[in-house]
Order: sequence, then C-alpha cells, then structure tokens
Amino acid sequence: MSPRAHRFERVTCRRGLREFLGLTDRLYADEPRHVPTPRQQIRQWWQDGVPMYLLRDATSTVVGRTTLHTDAAFDAKIGRRCQLFGLTEFTAPAARPLFDAISAHADPDRDLLFGPVALLPNQAGGVITSGYAERGFVDSAWNPAHYATAYEAYGFQRRFESDTWICPVPTPAEPAPPVRVDPDGARVELHRGDVRRLDDQLDLLRGMLNDSFAQLGYYTPICAWQLRRQTDGLAYLLDESLLLYLTRDGQPVAFTLCVPDISEFMVAVRGDLHLVNQIRLLGTRRRYRREAVLIVKGVVPEYQGRGYQRLLSTHLHHNLHTAGYTALRSTYVGRDNPASAAQYRRLGGRPLHGYTFYAKER
Repeated sequence: MSPRAHRFERVTCRRGLREFLGLTDRLYADEPRHVPTPRQQIRQWWQDGVPMYLLRDATSTVVGRTTLHTDAAFDAKIGRRCQLFGLTEFTAPAARPLFDAISAHADPDRDLLFGPVALLPNQAGGVITSGYAERGFVDSAWNPAHYATAYEAYGFQRRFESDTWICPVPTPAEPAPPVRVDPDGARVELHRGDVRRLDDQLDLLRGMLNDSFAQLGYYTPICAWQLRRQTDGLAYLLDESLLLYLTRDGQPVAFTLCVPDISEFMVAVRGDLHLVNQIRLLGTRRRYRREAVLIVKGVVPEYQGRGYQRLLSTHLHHNLHTAGYTALRSTYVGRDNPASAAQYRRLGGRPLHGYTFYAKER
C-alpha cells in the first residue's frame, strides 16, 4: 500500500463510525441484493471495543473498511493464531491496498489471516463465490463477483466452502406425522416457540447447538450472554410456529429455528433498526411472511441418525405452508456436511450461493 495514495486509520469517534456505516450505503446504493448488517449490531461491537478501520484514498474518500480482531476460542479450534478481519467492504481499486493494510496492521504474533467474519464464522460474514444473480438475505452475505476474484488474486485460499440453499414450500403431500414412542420406549415430544418463554427456550437451544455443532471445523461454543446478544429483538420478529424442538423423555435432543425473511425491509432502511423502524416493522411484519430463513438446526450427536431432524423438517414444512410461506432459505451449509444438504434436496431445494471464508499465511 502506497502511504501517499491510501491512509488506513482506526475508527475512534462517532464521525468515523458514521463513515464506516456509510460506506455500504455508497457501495450498494442501487443494489437490492445486498442485505446490510444491522447498524445497531455494528455500533454495539464498536462500543465493545472491536477495532474498526477505514481505508481512505488520496482525496480522503473512504474506499474500504474492516475490523481487525482476535478470538482465543477460534484459535484453539483450528490450532492457529489467527488475525481475524470482518465487516470488510471495498471498491474494486481499493482491494489490494486494503489487504496490504490488513497484513501490515495484523498483530505481530498472528500467523494466519482469516475472514471476513462478523465477528466469527458461526455468527456469519463470508464471501459468496457464485449465484450473484440471486439476492442475499438476513444473516447471510451478498457481494459482487470482484470480491472473490480480489481475495484469490492476493493469495487468499478458500476455507470452509459451503452453499446457501432455497427450498419451495408446496402443499404437503400427507398429514404431519404424529409424535411417537421410540423403540426403546422413550417418549418423543414436539415443542414450538413461545414468546413468553423465549429466554428459557433459547437456553435449551444453546445447549443443543453447542453439542451438535462441536464437530464442525469452524464452530466455537456460544455462551448465554453471546446468544442473548445475537438474538436481541428476536421476540418481536419470531413466528412461534417456526421455532421447533424435540424432547426425548423430557431431554432436548433436536431443534430448528427459522425467522421471517425481513431482507426487503432491511434493504429499505439500510440496516438501521432504530426504534421508529422497529415499530414500522412490527406494523408491517405480515408483509414479510412470504419467505423464511432457516438460521440453525441440529441434533445432539448421541441421537443423530434416528430420524429426528426429518421429523422436525416435516412439521416445519407443514407450519410454513399453513402460515402462507412460499419459500425457505437457509444460511450456509458446509460442503463437508452432505447429510444437511440431503435434507434440503429431499424438500426440492437447490444451492443458492457458493459461500466461503478466506485464509492466508503471513
């Protein structure tokens, strides 16, 4: 990076934060396929001390942005000392100067650059590598094709390649199967979301999530306060029929969580869910119950292979159809996880976007 051509500086004031947020407004001004990260989330990360940076060109115009942060749990998971970067956006000419700056400002003891994340792979981020004609959606990425080209031209390698998915919601061919008694006599019960008990239900899901995702190469356990932070505001968005879980003799064993796809609203308000926009969303939320987004699903490892996820998927399909949804989108599913992909194919689904993270040795 030429110091005379570009300047890389940390965001230290609210004016800089506004410029950080405003870059995506300029880059995606006429692009409805890109769904911005909620501004309130980015502001909260900044207030928490997450280092955020701007790249300025010779005229002081902001042409790139990124975070530079670390996470001990992620380091332990993949066995490397990673310099994480995220919320990374740039104009096409600014790609190399931005990557130069990320490399130059990485902590000296870090041996691998990894990103873009927000702020960890299991919280989202990433780059799409195909399916550019298809719009993005909440909790998922959308970017122009030159992003992947720029990363790879700089020497970044793909990690944790995945796909997002979309499935139609046709009329169910048969009634939803009843809950059952397992061959060993255990009673299986189906439960659905309840806004009045949402905190307790999310805590149940957190335990199953950590157990069922522990085998994934990128996943780090989520604690109670992290889950509360990530699901802040879920109560006013939740469709209770789309949060489902199974218990086996009272023990939680499998779950699925979907939310209405409010991508159109998020694009219209440029990701700004301030109080007035939250009230607007509440008043118009039925408009956004045409499609849903599957955020996460899983089965506790010791009970995998018993048909629990298929049972949940069947009930979810019925609930989606009853509520009038026409499509279900899924956040990224690793290509090394064929069982999850097979479930979407059984539903008539297809891959939507190729998806990846990037890593580069220092």
